[in-house]
Amino acid sequence: MLKHIVMWKLKEQAEGNTNIKNALLMKEMLETLKNSIPEIGAIEVGLNINSSAVAYDVVLYSEFKDEEAFNIYLDHPEHLKVAEFVGKIYDDRVVVDYMV
Repeated sequence: MLKHIVMWKLKEQAEGNTNIKNALLMKEMLETLKNSIPEIGAIEVGLNINSSAVAYDVVLYSEFKDEEAFNIYLDHPEHLKVAEFVGKIYDDRVVVDYMV
């Protein structure tokens, strides 16, 4: 199983929205991917409640059967739409992908 974890720090303002509004939009968009990409085994999106300066705003946790399923997800048109939006609203991103 492949686990995919991503965290983003969002811009204060982007695409005409506050970072809080964009975080909510992003959460909805990411969670909806489960309905259109069957390769997603599990998906969870969390919004930060920690006020620390080092905290990130949004975290994505997802699971895939294997690397092939993960690559299908990465290249899926619905994922690419979400990635395009997210690319416009974040300042920093970190990612970890690992097999268990």
